[in-house]
Formats: sequence, structure tokens, C-alpha cells
Amino acid sequence: MDQGDRVQFTLSRTLTRELRLTRMAESLARMVWDPEGAGQQRASARIILRFESIEVMKINGRSKALIAVLIFAALGAAIQAEEITPSESDFLSRTRRLTLAGRRAGEGYFHPSGTKLTFQSEREPGNPFYQIYTLDLTTGETRRTSPGIGKTTCSFFRPGTEKVLFASTHLDPESLALQAAELEMRASGTERRYSWDYDDQYDIFEADSGGGGTGDIRRLTDAMGYDAEGAYSPDGTRIVFTSNRQAYPIDSLSAEDQKLFEVDPAHFAEIYIMDADGGEPTRLTSTPGYDGGPFFSPDGKRIVWRRFDPATGGMEADIFTMDLEGGDVRRLTTFSSMSWAPYFHPAGEYAIFASNKYGFENFELFIVDAEGEREPARVTTTDGFDGL
Repeated sequence: MDQGDRVQFTLSRTLTRELRLTRMAESLARMVWDPEGAGQQRASARIILRFESIEVMKINGRSKALIAVLIFAALGAAIQAEEITPSESDFLSRTRRLTLAGRRAGEGYFHPSGTKLTFQSEREPGNPFYQIYTLDLTTGETRRTSPGIGKTTCSFFRPGTEKVLFASTHLDPESLALQAAELEMRASGTERRYSWDYDDQYDIFEADSGGGGTGDIRRLTDAMGYDAEGAYSPDGTRIVFTSNRQAYPIDSLSAEDQKLFEVDPAHFAEIYIMDADGGEPTRLTSTPGYDGGPFFSPDGKRIVWRRFDPATGGMEADIFTMDLEGGDVRRLTTFSSMSWAPYFHPAGEYAIFASNKYGFENFELFIVDAEGEREPARVTTTDGFDGL
């Protein structure tokens, strides 16, 4: 091939799944192609690249080599692959366990100062359900924030304050009876698959961090239905949350929707936004199926959330973002799996989320760019559940 016969390839940096470029492969991706040496290079690279675009620049000379190269590209660049398993150390360091008490704990969120964590845990004597706690990361002290009765979930610090937002059913007069029934069921040895309870007694409250329910607890929602999964805006003036309040009263639904609600109340969950004092609640989504788990972007201009696909029976979900009016919706994932629990990186350029892409019960963490233009990158590789 003449020195003047050159074919330049522009390859996407995105590889199939977690394949990394070796030196030889990276050299191959940028080289001026030499068809006579192709066999040796093909054997050495040992990696599969996905060609997303090919820019061909022929200056002069024979076209025979060019045709050979194009055939090679059309066949998918059949370079033998050697998959390299990604390591958590590429993204994470100093990974350690923070909670030990209770049956389980999770859904922890940092205080803006980074010195505290608010989380939910099943550890309260006489109450088998989650309560909200604050962990001081400097002293290790853990104090309860919620009242201690009923069910709670989804806590979040209010920026610029020591207040914590959370959802709770503690005003439900049946709370103690429900606690007793759950304790009896667990004591009997009966097992059931874990699933989230979209209790219509959940409302959103604000309380002092670590106050144990003895301080000022402010009720922010009182509509019938499930109000939970709330988070403050970065300036603390607004709250985004999940609710199925529009489905109430149930007898206002069509007969078909009433039957659906009986088996899947989450199907009617939508995203709402309101003022931090609970005023002016406004619905942002209206797509059939669950929309929930929303959080603001660091600049407060967008919302990231998860949407379940009703066509899959709620077995698949994807990550989306939208503006504060519910417009400019952007889809970030297309895994054909359960992708959920998204949260923005403080820089605002990425979001982290969990997905069971590699196994039904094996949730791993991934990061994806805020525009959804690149393939998500896997962060964790430990079997089991990594998320929230």
C-alpha cells in the first residue's frame, strides 16, 4: 500500500460492556491501516471494538486496499476478545461498613457538610419497621430522628439546617396493631419475599435531626394516598416527591383501574413538586406506570428519577431526567433490566444508579453521563445488592 493510501478510522471510545482498550488495541484504533500486517495486529489486539462511525479519507493510490479495509469494518472488526473484569478500586476506595445494629439498614444520604448521614434502619425495640436515624460520622454516635412508631422511609437533610425530611405513618391509629402483627408473623418463622409497601398512610414530615420525635415535627402533606420518596432542592426551598394521591378516592377510578390498583398501587405513583412548607404541590409526570425516587440536580435545574415499564409487569425500569416543569424529558439508560435509585454526582455531570443487568438479584452500581449519550460504566462488582 502506498504511503499516500491512507484510511483513517474514528472509533467510539465506548466498548462493548466493560472491555478496556489495551495498548495494542488503542494503537490499532489510531493507526494508519496496513492491510498486509493486519493478521498479526488482529492476533495481538485480542479485543472486540464496536465501530460506531468510520471516516474514510482516501488521498490517492490504489482502491483495492480501501475495499479490503471497508469489508473488514463491515464484518465488525473481528478481533479476538479478551474481557477484563473491571475492579471496584477503579472508582471506589476506603469502602467500609457504617451500620451494625438491627436487622437491616439502608438508603443513607449525606448532610451537605459531609459530617453526618441520615438513614433508615429496622432496629427499634418493639417496632419491626424502618425508623429514621442520624449517624455522626465524626463521633460514631447514632440518634433516632423519627417518632419510633409506625413505618418510615426516605429521609433527606434540608440544606442550611439540621432538619430532616422523611415519610412516616406514625399518625395512623393502626400503627401499633400493625407492628404487633408483623412481629408475630416474623416470630412464626413465616417467610415472604421482600417488597415495598405503598401504604396510603404515608405522609411527609420534617423534624430535628436526631430529635427522636420529641421536638418539633412538622407535617408537610396530608392528602390521602402514598406520599414519600422526598428530597429537598439544593437551596432548601422546594421538595420533589412521589405520590399516588391522584388515584384517590379509589371509587373515582374506572372499574379496570380499580382492579389494577388492588394489585399494584405503585402503578399510579407520579412525581410531584411543592414548596418546602408543603404548599403548591404540582404534578410533573403523567405516564402510565410508576414514576418515583426523584432528586434534584446540584444546580437545582433538573430532576432525576426512575420509571417502571408497565409493559414488563414492572420488572424493568430506566433512569430519566426532566426540568422542574416536567418537560425536556431525557432517558439515560436502556439496559432492559431494573435500573433505579439514581442520584446526581455533586459535579452534576453524572448520575449514579443501581441495576440488576448482570442477574436478577445482583444489583450493581453504574454511573452515566447526565445527557445519557454514553454507555453507563459499571462501578461495583460484588455479588448481592449494591444500591440506594
